[in-house]
Amino acid sequence: MRDIRPNKRTAALGSAGVLVAATLLAGAVAAPTASATSGRSGQDRETRGAALAAELAAKAGINWQDCPADWGLEKPIQCGWVTVPLDYARPNGKKIKIAVDRIGNTGTAKQRQGALVYNPGGPGGSGMRFPRRVTTKAPLWTNVAKAYDFVGFDPRGVGHSAPISCADPQEFVKAPKADPVPSNAADKRAQRKLARAYAQGCAERTGKAVLAQMTTRNTVRDLDVIRAALGEKKLNFLGVSYGTYLGAVYGSMFPGHVRRMIVDSVVNPSREKIWYEANLDQDVAFEGRWNNWQDWVAANDATFHLGKTRAAVQAKWLTLRAAAKKKPLGGVVGPAELISFFQSAPYYDSSWVPVATVFSKYFAGDTKALVDAAAPDLTDKAGNIASENGNAVYTAVECTDAKWPTSWTKWDRDNTALHKSHPFMTWANAWMNLPCATWPVKQQTPVEVKTHKGLPPVMIVQSTNDAATPYDGAVELHKRFKGSRLITEKGAGSHGVTGLVNTCINTRVDAYLLTGKLDTADVTCAPHAIPKP
Repeated sequence: MRDIRPNKRTAALGSAGVLVAATLLAGAVAAPTASATSGRSGQDRETRGAALAAELAAKAGINWQDCPADWGLEKPIQCGWVTVPLDYARPNGKKIKIAVDRIGNTGTAKQRQGALVYNPGGPGGSGMRFPRRVTTKAPLWTNVAKAYDFVGFDPRGVGHSAPISCADPQEFVKAPKADPVPSNAADKRAQRKLARAYAQGCAERTGKAVLAQMTTRNTVRDLDVIRAALGEKKLNFLGVSYGTYLGAVYGSMFPGHVRRMIVDSVVNPSREKIWYEANLDQDVAFEGRWNNWQDWVAANDATFHLGKTRAAVQAKWLTLRAAAKKKPLGGVVGPAELISFFQSAPYYDSSWVPVATVFSKYFAGDTKALVDAAAPDLTDKAGNIASENGNAVYTAVECTDAKWPTSWTKWDRDNTALHKSHPFMTWANAWMNLPCATWPVKQQTPVEVKTHKGLPPVMIVQSTNDAATPYDGAVELHKRFKGSRLITEKGAGSHGVTGLVNTCINTRVDAYLLTGKLDTADVTCAPHAIPKP
């Protein structure tokens, strides 16, 4: 399930018609590290190709200039490009350009510790807004900004970096879509047909040669080339959600190139979980966090008037869902669109109040607020292009990264069983990922994530009730990365912990990035403050 950002109308639209969601000039190039990439001759070629690309990037550097006006990045943020091979096994072949941006450290030259590169997740998320944490004076990042340049990038296929597409953006966002919960075999056949057509659309609009290179391994190689182009001998990296998987794979492929790394809200890096099983695990975790949100809504019944118990709030949700299924609200908001909107509450605590408010308004007679919040905006062509692009990258990376079940019987059996006890997201998530069952290019084997020589201690941050990246993922990465430290926010569940106010976590993030120091043992923190209506 692709990450979604709160308070945006550009949530991913699932392939089968379901709106869902689901980062020192001398010595800038280190020798390639023997790692999980060595072994087969093709991967050996890719290892050599990545080293060559990094060497060339270190020599070329980045031609930093003012950002294009329509990128929405104010001065003094600067933008530039890093050239990488489309296929690292053919480093002298076709090239693509990766968009990067930066803002210099706010402290003195003596305080500067290099660049901090950021990825927010996805696959398909852009990190280009990361430098805006400095221009907007985000308080949690003031101390770190004194020491680091903040660097963002659009991963390959995303945004300004050779963007890919699987469908016409305007068609992609049209609503209402079919209810993701099938009523019968015919509904399932229709969704399977849509998923197959979406996979074919990826091949037709992007091309199989490009799709075959849309992998986490290649994005990690791109990240190492960016490191070299920045003039950095070693990488400082902050990854959230899918960005944690980039960090995990980078740490496995380039262990000697890591200086400091924080991974926040962790994808389970087990090969057995990437990616089919990981999505089933999400369905379970989403149901739990959905229940947490409903408990909060019930506790604030004086504000929202949606019921004093979870069961009462759930009954209201089912009433709304049934009404939208019978007759889409405003002609455009059916169950699929409702799920897309409401799922932001299990994702992010920052969405608890806005979603509950719109939910409450509907039962007070205000349907317009819900339609405005959940319906697509066909006039927002740029936003729709970005939404379709993000979903295309999500699909391309997850489908190409790993082998998926091709048997519809397995998909049907697994999701039918899971839906019985975890109905909120299961079928919506299934349809979003089903193109992987008929993917038109060869599916690869994920990297074996583990510690190799040279990997420094990594900071892992995770809330216990995270819906998008269940807690077991952090525990698994902690086992695999020797010397890592796990900071657990117990009893919390918002996705993306380092961006929230919690002194127990914030002070440790600062200390690690500024001094390299970690606690001598794992740490459990109390949860951040829950939202107030």
